[in-house]
Amino acid sequence: MPEPPRSKELPVSLLTDPVMIGACQVRDFGRVFQLVTARAGIYPSMIARRCDLTPSRVGEVIAGRRQLLHMDVIERISDGLRIPGHMLGLARRSWETPRNLTVTPRELPEEPTPAEAQLAAGLPGADVDSILALAAERDLSPSTLDALHSSIADYWRRDDEHGGETLRPAVVGQLRYVVDLLKEQRPAPMRDGLHSIAAELARLTGWTYFDARQYRQARAYFTEALGLAKAVNDRQFMANVLACMSLQATYQDKPGDALALVTAAQDQARSAVGTTPRVLAMLAMREAFAHATLGNHSATHGAISEAHAYFGRISSGDPDPAWVAYFDEPKLIVDTGIAHGRLGEAALAEPLISDALRREHETNHRGRAFHAFWLARTQLQRGKLDEACHTAMDALAPAAAVSSQRVAGHLREFYEQLEPYRREPVAMAFESRLRETLPRQVSGTTRP
Repeated sequence: MPEPPRSKELPVSLLTDPVMIGACQVRDFGRVFQLVTARAGIYPSMIARRCDLTPSRVGEVIAGRRQLLHMDVIERISDGLRIPGHMLGLARRSWETPRNLTVTPRELPEEPTPAEAQLAAGLPGADVDSILALAAERDLSPSTLDALHSSIADYWRRDDEHGGETLRPAVVGQLRYVVDLLKEQRPAPMRDGLHSIAAELARLTGWTYFDARQYRQARAYFTEALGLAKAVNDRQFMANVLACMSLQATYQDKPGDALALVTAAQDQARSAVGTTPRVLAMLAMREAFAHATLGNHSATHGAISEAHAYFGRISSGDPDPAWVAYFDEPKLIVDTGIAHGRLGEAALAEPLISDALRREHETNHRGRAFHAFWLARTQLQRGKLDEACHTAMDALAPAAAVSSQRVAGHLREFYEQLEPYRREPVAMAFESRLRETLPRQVSGTTRP
């Protein structure tokens, strides 16, 4: 029997109830879900559908066996249950009723300076660029493909150092250029090379969207990359893309999807000719992440052991694809620590993440910030408040140097976990440094 239609809005009496307000402030979603069920008639299965969660996950939260900490999950709960953003410490949601019906006039843009106006007038329009591209000679050579591969390697280096936000327009432009080249008749080796380059550019574009936590766009580009790699039967690269999609699913708190995607990635890699141990080690570690997100200790430990076993078989002569070169020993160690951290095994996680962080390259700002916040979380879990806050303070400089909403999300999670210690001097010092370095990351939060 179909469910009767119900309003998406929660009763005003519930939203103004002090018990509901208090549960939202501390993000006690078990209590929130109980109140929504009892007072609004929105049962757990309906909560799951509205918030894009599994019914079992909702049941675990209500029973107090699981907490929901990821910012994108909290945003889905706010949007799915129509809980105003400020009640959960979020920015105002797009569906919320405006504060008033008066349209505030936007500030007029500043007039361009004479130099800027002269520069704009001197540049050809986009339509002229398209005409000139059609008229240009399109004879490609192997050196052209080499140049495109070199530009991709440079994009990845700059992505590590600065994030992908400002990089994305250039990557998308080059992707469109390569896809346009594929419309013309080419010899098979050249055409296959262009397909591979287009697949790499599509994956990189998807990665920049993933790092910005714009998951729908990321999935679209990852899917495009998968199709481009399939066109030339590059099963190793298909495995790489599926592994990216699996990692994204862990961030979206969809561990079942994450496990299915990484399992498909491993199937592709094992069926490919010449798959290297480094590739299999990376995939095994992604499998460990998926199991850890599911809370399966034995399966996580098994996948970690498999990753280390594959890594031990690596030799200098292996024909590793360029895209897996990042998975070196420090990355193996830090990912092992993170997998343990996801399971709540902080005592195992802390020394591993700390060791890898000491060996991480100074220019990898995103990696250093990301891993430092993971270390701070594990130290906090172990009751080491001073060490956790100092580690987090050290992470602020690389976090400020890179444009990454994913890093910002980890920072906010750590900041929220400090709530019980807000009056401690070291926590107050961290908050002061945070407000100086990254004021936007705490602008939407309320102070005690």
